[in-house]
Parts: sequence; structure tokens; C-alpha cells
Amino acid sequence: MTDQADPSPNQPQTVAGSAIPPAELDRITDDIIAALKTVYDPEIPADIYELGLVYRIDIDDDRLVTIDMTLTAPGCPVAGEMPGWVENAVGVVPGVYGVKVNMVFDPPWTPDRMSEEAQVATDWY
Repeated sequence: MTDQADPSPNQPQTVAGSAIPPAELDRITDDIIAALKTVYDPEIPADIYELGLVYRIDIDDDRLVTIDMTLTAPGCPVAGEMPGWVENAVGVVPGVYGVKVNMVFDPPWTPDRMSEEAQVATDWY
């Protein structure tokens, strides 16, 4: 993946250096992002990717995907379920052989991480 030293607030950081061919890595990355866009925060009418809840996506040489993500609030009622939703969505992406989701709360999520699309969907602009 391409290394983003200072990713924009609504784009996850990716890690550079892979044995996977660049074109295939790009396809897998695009498919992972598409899969993440199928997972919605049940309290906010926007997907977790556009909300900026995904902080980092790492695809290792064995095609195991590690995702660091957060929640809009640590006390979110679906905190225990959300990692499973993400694992299920990303786990069916062709070329992905396993998924691990890490819930992180540093840095804390703020609405500044939302994409313009999510801001419009939530009337948060």
C-alpha cells in the first residue's frame, strides 16, 4: 500500500512495502474500502468509512488484513458487535485470507474526520 505520512482526517493510514503486486494490492484495497462502506453505524445514517472511523488498514504479505478503527463514542451500544461486522464484510473480499479488527480510542473520533459525503448525509456541515 502507499504510505501516507500525514493522512487526511477522513482517510485511513495505509502501510507501505508489500510483496503483493501493486495492481493487485490496489484492487484489494479498493475492495476492502467498498466492503467497509457496507457497514453502517446504527445511530448515524452513514457508513463507518465515510464517518472516518477507520484509522488504518494494513494488508500483510500473507494477505491478512488488520484494521484499526474507532467508534463515535467509547460507550457505543454496538461496540461489542462492530468488529464482527467489519470482519465479516472484509473477510469475503477476494484475496483477503483473514481479518483482525483492533478497536482504538486514541486519537478520539471527532466529526472533523467525516467525509463531505457523511457530513451531507448527517446534516453535519
